[in-house]
Amino acid sequence: MSGAGIYIKKDLKITDVQLEILMGILNVYSLIGSFAAGRTSDWIGRRFTVVFAAAIFFVGALLMGFAVDYAMLMVGRFVAGVGVGYAVMIAPVYTAEIAPAAARGFLTSLPEVFINIGILLGYVSNYAFARLSLHLSWRVMLGIGAVPSALLALLVFAMPESPRWLVMKGRLADARAVLERTCDTPEEAAERLADIKAAAGIPKDLDGDVVTVPKERNVESQVWKELILSPTPAVRRILLSAVGLHFFQQASGIDSVVLYSPRVFRSAGITDENKLLGTTCAVGVTKTLFILVATFLLDRAGRRPLLLTSTGGMIISLVGLGTGLTVVGQHPGAKIPWAVALCILSILAYVSFFSIGLGPMASVYTSEIFPLRVRAMGFAVGVASNRVTSGVISMTFLSLSKAITIGGSFFLYSGIAGLAWVFFFTRLPETRGRTLEEMGRLFGMEDSDMAEEESAAAKHKVVEMRTN
Repeated sequence: MSGAGIYIKKDLKITDVQLEILMGILNVYSLIGSFAAGRTSDWIGRRFTVVFAAAIFFVGALLMGFAVDYAMLMVGRFVAGVGVGYAVMIAPVYTAEIAPAAARGFLTSLPEVFINIGILLGYVSNYAFARLSLHLSWRVMLGIGAVPSALLALLVFAMPESPRWLVMKGRLADARAVLERTCDTPEEAAERLADIKAAAGIPKDLDGDVVTVPKERNVESQVWKELILSPTPAVRRILLSAVGLHFFQQASGIDSVVLYSPRVFRSAGITDENKLLGTTCAVGVTKTLFILVATFLLDRAGRRPLLLTSTGGMIISLVGLGTGLTVVGQHPGAKIPWAVALCILSILAYVSFFSIGLGPMASVYTSEIFPLRVRAMGFAVGVASNRVTSGVISMTFLSLSKAITIGGSFFLYSGIAGLAWVFFFTRLPETRGRTLEEMGRLFGMEDSDMAEEESAAAKHKVVEMRTN
């Protein structure tokens, strides 16, 4: 949408307010998908939820590509937004549940890696398709997204189902087979299966290909009660950590840079459209390169060091960007090379620091810390915080820039990033190398977990006795 927005505004003759709504409304629409994904993934499984998300993306891309007016374009954004909600929730959850602890940080950061590769391909396609006619260019930029959606739906069938979901459904033999494929040794597979059974409330001595998992009434309402209405102190701390991480990831202004980078570069003094799109491509290349660096450091350096370093670098970069844009804005029509260079370097530094820590960390960290019973819905709540914040930021950037200047907007984002650093330092413990079943101990959940497991085991034995 970054490059397409330039041509959509010209072709459909829409206002700045309509454009920023079009840019940001996808994040609001994605709330529907993120909450629906939690229920869908618990119902049909993690793998088929990915297929469903790909089908939604496919339809949304075609609707936008064939849009004849602003209203139809908004319908396409709605459908695509639902797909975004599904994708940002299910991809990290699925990956975290299938990955061994030693490589979980690397593997759960891969969705963020390919999101960045997708953004880069979007920038490159914008540059390539900009040479088409005004009527056709932006439609091809948006419609081409149907191709990777179709490939995803087909390739997912070669992937195994989440072993944790299989255990939740009582399919122990299938879960064991998946774990034996994804673990280094049969002993590790057996140990992980035992941990997952305990987390799911299945007694250790209960074994077999398929077992009866106790059915609880109003499971969904029970999950909401444990997560939102009356959480334990440990679950409350986990929820606050997840929501805060997702909020600060977006509130520090990343969407303003990604979606409106041509507008920012124009404010910095770059006016030629080809140069604008070319410079924007440099942002995509930088963002992608540094997210690749992050994938190799997550399981080596740890989550906290990367997150704190990332946020600190973002603060400095945002101050530099705000300074450069303010200087250029105070001298309209004048060429100030050092200020233009400062703006470009600050944006590249900002996306670099974002990509090595805060970018991938929201999905990696949130997919790790929730207990199995509330993991899908807990992640959905985190994603909801992420999408609402992203929608507010992207739908207000142009108006905010007019109210406090574009430089002032980035000074505001730097202040928010400063609050984020304090929050991360005080609230987020290190999770590197821990299994998902051990994670609760970091948040003081050990005693309550034991009590819950005993209660679940007792319920299961009653069901088994009645069945016999």
